[in-house]
Amino acid sequence: MASLRKIQVSTGIHWIEVPEADLYVLCGSPADSVKHLMLRGLIVPMEKDGVKFESGPNAILLSDAMIQNGHFANLAEFPVLQMLYRQGMILPNHPNNKGNRPVLLGSERQVKAQMEYIFRGNYGLVSQEELEQAGMSPDEATEMMSLKLKFAFGKIRESKDLLDNRSVGVDPVEIRNGVTVRRTSFNCFEFAHNGDKVSVDLNLTEDQRYAPPYRMGFHEIKREHFGIIHSGDGDGWDVNRPCTASILMYQGYIYLIDAGPNLLHSLTALGIGTNEIKGIFHTHSHDDHFAGITALIQAGFRMKYYATPLVRHSVTKKLTALLGISEERFSDFFEVVDLNFDQWNDVEGMEVMPVHSPHPVETNLFLFRTLGEDGHRSYAHFADISSFNILEGMIRKEGQEIGITQEMFEKTKKDYLHPANIKKIDIGGGLIHGMAEDFENDPSDMIILSHTSLDLTARQKEIGSDAPFGTTHILIPDHTDIARRTAFEYLRAYFPDAVRHTTRNIMNNQLFTLNPGTIIMREGEHNTEILLILSGIVEMIKSDSPTAYPLSAGTLVGEYSGLHGLPCNATYRTASFVQAMRIPGTMYADFVHQNDFHDRIERLHETRTFLQGTWLFGEEVSYATHNVIAERTIIHHDAKPGTSIDVHAGSLFMIKSGTVDCLVGTLAVTVLKTGDFMGGESIISQPPRPTNYKVKETATILEIPADILRQIPIVMWKLLEAYDRSSN
Repeated sequence: MASLRKIQVSTGIHWIEVPEADLYVLCGSPADSVKHLMLRGLIVPMEKDGVKFESGPNAILLSDAMIQNGHFANLAEFPVLQMLYRQGMILPNHPNNKGNRPVLLGSERQVKAQMEYIFRGNYGLVSQEELEQAGMSPDEATEMMSLKLKFAFGKIRESKDLLDNRSVGVDPVEIRNGVTVRRTSFNCFEFAHNGDKVSVDLNLTEDQRYAPPYRMGFHEIKREHFGIIHSGDGDGWDVNRPCTASILMYQGYIYLIDAGPNLLHSLTALGIGTNEIKGIFHTHSHDDHFAGITALIQAGFRMKYYATPLVRHSVTKKLTALLGISEERFSDFFEVVDLNFDQWNDVEGMEVMPVHSPHPVETNLFLFRTLGEDGHRSYAHFADISSFNILEGMIRKEGQEIGITQEMFEKTKKDYLHPANIKKIDIGGGLIHGMAEDFENDPSDMIILSHTSLDLTARQKEIGSDAPFGTTHILIPDHTDIARRTAFEYLRAYFPDAVRHTTRNIMNNQLFTLNPGTIIMREGEHNTEILLILSGIVEMIKSDSPTAYPLSAGTLVGEYSGLHGLPCNATYRTASFVQAMRIPGTMYADFVHQNDFHDRIERLHETRTFLQGTWLFGEEVSYATHNVIAERTIIHHDAKPGTSIDVHAGSLFMIKSGTVDCLVGTLAVTVLKTGDFMGGESIISQPPRPTNYKVKETATILEIPADILRQIPIVMWKLLEAYDRSSN
């Protein structure tokens, strides 16, 4: 009988077990990998000597690539927490504490990154100096360190004190009890034991994405003046629901509150594209509120990042530890807007007040309010909090050096009980989460119970309400026509020089909603109308490509074919509920003629169409941004074989046709083809490699200015992914 057993758990996640060696390996650890193990019965409840705990992995094999198809491939924080605490591997006198520590396996680079990221996930900022750099006074920083040390049982411990690790290369390395692992090629590994061998491939294909462990269905959401969409009420262990999060609507615009795992799937289920999001309000850096940050980086613009400097510094250190980049690079992906604790901050007319919540990492809760016809209406988002009993037990007594002051306890209790029209609270319990019973006499109009994987008790049901995924609470309804305002903004962004009354004529067209999974145009067929996408996600599918490219709101689907009466160059299909404006082709042609836009559309169409079909520019880059890129792109036609390409720091170079040799010295190591690019290292501020480029077959090369690309986070993110992959 084979001693090695392999199970395909989910996309990009495998399980290797060797029971006789007491070794159970989670291979691949993207977001929510623990939940996938639970669903497959590889983590189950157990009991020994009267102690209840869970089974599960005791080692993790990391992907060679930190990022795959835009998403984190290695997020070991929750699997490690499950091993240390829910399995009991670190708990004193626990029947499952056998003296072995969890083991991280992988390249030296990825192991180092995970050790630092887990360290930051445990503690956030870890010194008086770091807290002061985040804006705290010396006295405040001293109090914060006292709080941190109390949560940390008196000592900040390095990850090496909690975890073992093995660097995996081409030669076999022993994991435990005779079981070995080696790398056979990039992201491919071979385990061996007693002559038995099994292979694991952690690479995703071009069209694969990491899957969520739960289904959310599809929801049609009407944008409101001020309201809340509940996009998650579970916790990091809930296999049925997304982690606690909310989506705030203000004046019809979309703001996220936290970014948990599988965020893109949640947004698609709600019919929200990333380019529709104005910004994120971030509470803290634990993975169940942080792992989806990659979805926000995959927008076509730098969205606003709202938090206190304290939280921002903590989040920045964790993100940059994962990616191995400098902290200054955070601003490549977000437009930072710092908020002040304990005061109402103006955010484009909405008022936001962050308050501090005692937690192992830096955490701010949020209160939001705006004026309605009967005064202020408000929403409070309280994740994560601590129970009053736990906080009271942390108050420093005479002679104690760590803990919190009586004043901090009283202020925290007062902040938690601040009244709101709707308040969502964490009731996860334990040492670092809240209790519903603390809010029994809360003066708020409605309490939403959240951040738990357990069924509500009868007592909890007396205190608060549920809010299933997609539930909407309207605090101030919309009495304007938000959809038409949105349509006007998109048209003005695309055609800023259009005569105003011609744009208003376009605005007088029908708005309608399309169901998920609807084909709206087919490749090769003639379309007589153009669709302006106002919300939701549309996929562009080409018969010669395995990938469906998501198109953002603001896209004019079928513009060129509808204008010229040509066959459509792709199939377009809705991936969510989609709201659109239908523009007759004849009316659009008249609009183009009146504004003399023919030459501009012709000039931009070919380059924009090419960009939309490439890996680097094919996702979430808005129509208007594609046009800006196309307008500033320099096209080098018909470069002859043998021509050297001068790749310099000011531009990115893309191959539109032909082939190019990538040379190290005089040796051609790679042949680059249509859609490939050169010079990405300098744009993401990484050391350039000693390479030269020579045209192999007559080529057309696009030269795109770097200053444009630095304003497009998804492009910067993909350049980083490409660099990360080529560095392994």
